[in-house]
Amino acid sequence: MTDINVIIRTADQARKAEVTLPVSHTGADVIQAAVDNWSLPKDIDYSLVNTRTTKSVQPASSLEAQGVQNGDVLEVQPVLVAGQG
Repeated sequence: MTDINVIIRTADQARKAEVTLPVSHTGADVIQAAVDNWSLPKDIDYSLVNTRTTKSVQPASSLEAQGVQNGDVLEVQPVLVAGQG
């Protein structure tokens, strides 16, 4: 198993961490860890975006399968639903 070093941050950049993760982790694993460790609201859905590629990291696929590389910045973004509020 190979590990990669990535930076995870919130969209507002209020929270940021450099972490080492197994490449087998999925996007959902990363989002759940961010929600748990940073006490983010659990009633909101989140997506994960690789800022290098500007593409979403799919929740069910491994980081390796989605081309996440050492040094990438993965941004946890709240999913906004039009018409709420």
